[in-house]
Amino acid sequence: MPIYEFFCKDCNTIFNFFSRRINTSKVPACPKCSKALEKMLSTFATVGRAKEPGAEDLPPGFDEARMERALGELAREAESMNEEDPRAMARLMRRFSEKTGLALNDNMEQALTRLESGEDPDQIEREMGDVFAGDDTLPFEFKQAGRGSRPQTPIHDETLYEME
Repeated sequence: MPIYEFFCKDCNTIFNFFSRRINTSKVPACPKCSKALEKMLSTFATVGRAKEPGAEDLPPGFDEARMERALGELAREAESMNEEDPRAMARLMRRFSEKTGLALNDNMEQALTRLESGEDPDQIEREMGDVFAGDDTLPFEFKQAGRGSRPQTPIHDETLYEME
């Protein structure tokens, strides 16, 4: 008898639902707010098998297909971009953020604002350092709809709900 995991963006909560039969199309309503839940991919319980590397690092609601589509589209845009134009570089990075759902951190936001004003990228790097390296701060973060630009760790509701 399978147990399915679902994520509610509004409540920022992961719920577990028990089903008496395999039911891959059923999507229950959130037990807290009654809105539609988002089905999550969960791992199977196995003995002696390692987890897929990096799988636990993916945030709830991460859409790998969306990320791949966005990267393909942006790669095509980058081919025709003038690499010497700091404004074009900034536009491409902003489109990357919009299309993938990755929010810019404060340092990256400041660097892009300076690029958009036409400042020299080398000068920005000399003054700010490499915004992609250093203090373990990533230039992007996953953002969830309705939660602003800073994601919150989801709550895991330990209740086992029955899927009807």
